[in-house]
Amino acid sequence: MTPRDGAPRPGPSVVHEHSVGDEHADEDHSADLVRSAANTPEDVAGRGYPVDLERLRAQLPDNLYWQLGAPTDDPRELEARAGEQKRWEDLFGKVQSNTASEEEVRRYYEHSRRVSEDYIQFASLVLAQHRDELPERDQGLYELSIQMHRSRLAEIPRQIEGALARTQAQDRARDEWHRSAGRE
Repeated sequence: MTPRDGAPRPGPSVVHEHSVGDEHADEDHSADLVRSAANTPEDVAGRGYPVDLERLRAQLPDNLYWQLGAPTDDPRELEARAGEQKRWEDLFGKVQSNTASEEEVRRYYEHSRRVSEDYIQFASLVLAQHRDELPERDQGLYELSIQMHRSRLAEIPRQIEGALARTQAQDRARDEWHRSAGRE
């Protein structure tokens, strides 16, 4: 979030970005709402935006937020993120087209689970430490992120079951086609 003075401020950039499929549609819009940049030393010293991302990073060093959503202008980091996003989008395409193996289906949804759990952990820590200092809008965005990721987590078992059922049906149809083609 950038205030009128143009100095970057961190905000609740806690919605994992993904641009593929209906199950990720809510992420695209929320990520735009919560995109932010890192604290400057002047912000912290001058009682600017209350969230110190470096302190949070020290508390949650393995959280996927740092890899996927933390504010950065580093071109290498942005390129790595784009490559990682493409890799997961490609795998999601395989899941949606019923061409993913069972292992790929499980890997995709395990990653989705971890992303949501990590973003919930990050947003919850920000709220626990800074709720009273945050602007009301930012409090609401962090709460919305937590709610959205909890909803996504609740859907993952059903999504895995459906993806595996579709993949197995596709495999059976393909096997049947091969058997019938071999008889002719």
